[in-house]
Amino acid sequence: MKIVIIDYGAGNIQSIKFAIKRLGFEAVLSHDVMEIQNADKVIFPGVGEASSAMAKLRASGLDKIIPQLKQPVLGICLGMQLMCKSSEEGNTLGLGIFDLDVVKFPKTVKVPQIGWNQITGIKTDLFKGIPDKSYIYLVHSFYAPLDVETIATSDYGLIYSAALQKDNFFGVQFHPEKSSDVGSEILKNFLTVI
Repeated sequence: MKIVIIDYGAGNIQSIKFAIKRLGFEAVLSHDVMEIQNADKVIFPGVGEASSAMAKLRASGLDKIIPQLKQPVLGICLGMQLMCKSSEEGNTLGLGIFDLDVVKFPKTVKVPQIGWNQITGIKTDLFKGIPDKSYIYLVHSFYAPLDVETIATSDYGLIYSAALQKDNFFGVQFHPEKSSDVGSEILKNFLTVI
């Protein structure tokens, strides 16, 4: 199985690569269009600010390639947010895979949310074997609201989408590579069950 982690200069790629290696798989870091298109599984990470990350995707042409991928794609953290229609962060136009506008948490909660939180309402085989109310690790100031594409939720002053799915595209707001055994199992499900 060929696993590609998209390397566009805005991701936590090494920690994801190591997490995949711990599961017994090898992943390639790449920004090469052909290599990404020919992968069996694609992981789209993201850390940082939405508008600058989106600018890097546009500069490399990956903003046109990612939405056309046919194999399973997993967006992580900012990667998931960039898969949405837009983000309030930097008034960013996203990839439009998920028909959602990412918004900032209200001032009634401490921003960013950093640390462990629970996921509930889990659906799909991405969460196969994961108990409801499992703990996952998050670092974010913006969130995707609830939608028909929501496959897991979390509560931080309001209930929001902790994970999304549309067709072959999956997104998780949390960091599976930092979410202990639960995160490892979710990555394993993406690689072996999806």
